Amino acid sequence: MSKTFKIYAVIFIIILIVMGMFEMNKKPVLDWRKNYNVEKKTPFGLYIFDQESTALFKGKLEKARISPYAYYQKKQYKKPHNILIIQKKLDDVSWEYIMNEVANGSDVMWFTNNTTAKLRDTLGFRFKTVSFEDNYYLQLTDKKLTDSWLLIDKLPDNQGFSYIRSDIEILGKTLHKKNNNESSISADFVKINFGKGHFYVHSEPLILTNYYLLKSKNKYLESILSYLPDRQTVWFVETDTPLSMSPMRFILNNPPLRYAWYLLLLGLLIFVLFNAKRKQRIVPVIEPLKNTSLDFIRSIGNLYLQEGDFHEMMAKKAQYFLNRIRMDLLIDTQHLDEQFIIKLHLKTGKNIELIKEAVALVKKGQDPYASVMKEDLIKMNQLLDQILK
Repeated sequence: MSKTFKIYAVIFIIILIVMGMFEMNKKPVLDWRKNYNVEKKTPFGLYIFDQESTALFKGKLEKARISPYAYYQKKQYKKPHNILIIQKKLDDVSWEYIMNEVANGSDVMWFTNNTTAKLRDTLGFRFKTVSFEDNYYLQLTDKKLTDSWLLIDKLPDNQGFSYIRSDIEILGKTLHKKNNNESSISADFVKINFGKGHFYVHSEPLILTNYYLLKSKNKYLESILSYLPDRQTVWFVETDTPLSMSPMRFILNNPPLRYAWYLLLLGLLIFVLFNAKRKQRIVPVIEPLKNTSLDFIRSIGNLYLQEGDFHEMMAKKAQYFLNRIRMDLLIDTQHLDEQFIIKLHLKTGKNIELIKEAVALVKKGQDPYASVMKEDLIKMNQLLDQILK
């Protein structure tokens, strides 16, 4: 183990100890956020309702942790049933499936104070702010249920119904004073007929949360749920994360363990970055490629010289010369006649006698039956180099 690694390990352990001391001395802070999550034991979570839900619905409850669209695509009910939705945002396709079920005789118990304009227009109601006071009472309008009331005294949503269609039945109201209809502020619980079924909409989802279930000493919630027929109920559950039985679920759901896990990942990342920078692999030295073209030409030239094949060398030189004339000077080299000599003279400005002598040697190199000497090759090479300069 290297000395650097030991230093990093000691620093990391010290940080963990300091963080642990801070966590031990830290006073717990109550989370008052309205999360409506069945896994949360915070005041506005649904943990208690989730635990008691089976008894509330007499064992006829199914919890669906997927969208209504996915649920009804997979499992189609042949009989009408109840649907429970608690402050859950659903897509338009899911609502189409729900409305189709309600039209066929199902009932929806819906706790929400925030819906889309399309849904509000379809069902015939609007939301409004009912009160700016810190507390008020929720009470049912049925005279048999007047003892079922609930005091909303902690972070109320202050939402009720403003516009209500004439055929909508009001089942509950918001009151300034308990059992006093004269102090009514607004309707908060309504029944909407839709096809063969009904929508029961309550504008205060807080009544289902841990805080109000523990605080309530009457049966307000049970009275609301009693409007649903005694039959199978499907609850589309709202969760922050998909349920899992993996160890990570336990770690991430406990703040101290979650912070320690994130700190561990951060420490490992820093360790990897520093070590990758300090222990980088040696970059190999790559030699540039050598230009072997000149060596190749010398080898070919030496081969021809050793074989004494001067005629072939003159033919190659003539071929190269004529190609340069065509490409650089744009002169046709098909006929090496007097007209060709004049054009080459005009383009290059070289002596016409020198050009004639060079052309004669080029023709000799092209003639396969001509007798070529070493002196002819040397002479032609000199003349062609002078012309191409």
